[in-house]
Amino acid sequence: MPELPEVEVVRRGLADHAVGRAIETVTVTHPRAVRRHVAGGADLAARLTGLRIDSAQRRGKYLWLTFDEPDTALVVHLGMSGQMLVQPADAPVEKHAHIRAALGDGAELRFVDQRTFGGWALGELVEVNGTVVPDSVAHIARDPLDPLFDREAVVAAIRAKNTEIKRVLLDQTVISGIGNIYADEALWRAGLHGTRVAAELTRPVLRILLDGVTAVMTEALAVGGTSFDALYVNVNGESGYFSRSLAAYGRADEPCDRCATLLVREQFMNRSSFSCPKCQRKPRRR
Repeated sequence: MPELPEVEVVRRGLADHAVGRAIETVTVTHPRAVRRHVAGGADLAARLTGLRIDSAQRRGKYLWLTFDEPDTALVVHLGMSGQMLVQPADAPVEKHAHIRAALGDGAELRFVDQRTFGGWALGELVEVNGTVVPDSVAHIARDPLDPLFDREAVVAAIRAKNTEIKRVLLDQTVISGIGNIYADEALWRAGLHGTRVAAELTRPVLRILLDGVTAVMTEALAVGGTSFDALYVNVNGESGYFSRSLAAYGRADEPCDRCATLLVREQFMNRSSFSCPKCQRKPRRR
């Protein structure tokens, strides 16, 4: 699933290629792509038609467009395989293009989703702690690249959690934008095993961990994010290249870049975790 760097790459692409354009028509061809919009696809299409896209915004892994109509936002759920492509109107239509918005100048904004876990939904904008976000995103915490991100407040929130540190990193109400890939990468950089108890970690250790989160996401963003297949692409259909720089995730049985010990794969929360058994020692069982 796309994490903060991948979603930010898409947001930037939309800011460059969709913002400022008016939506002339909207065509919905798959009901699952609008299932989060309770009023249905016809209502979503009717309400979007005629609006001008004013901005493309993001918090963590959540992406939305705003319009010249006040208080209205289009929340885009990328899911496992969702793509937001800006294509010439006469370009061949992708097999899994479930929503197409004609932008009025020979271009189309297309939502392509092979696995149909994502979709579009209109929502209301609300103000939360001085920032305007869609109502469906109001519970999501700020991410490390947010200018108003408060590292010390997040450190305190993490230390209040009597559960595994990786579970806390994945909790979008504590810190947003982190998924399985960047959690493993940040934990490797900090030398922490994901099953360490968050409440038992010191503030200096947690500061190092959060700085690692920020650094790895910034590095990934610089090369377009992490792509393992053709499902994650930017608005031009291009893949990211950070998979070539991963130190832990997906590298089971490969040597650790720090100590050359073979990395291991373990099950965690119905997903895979990757770590170095020497650099990231497991906590002792009580």
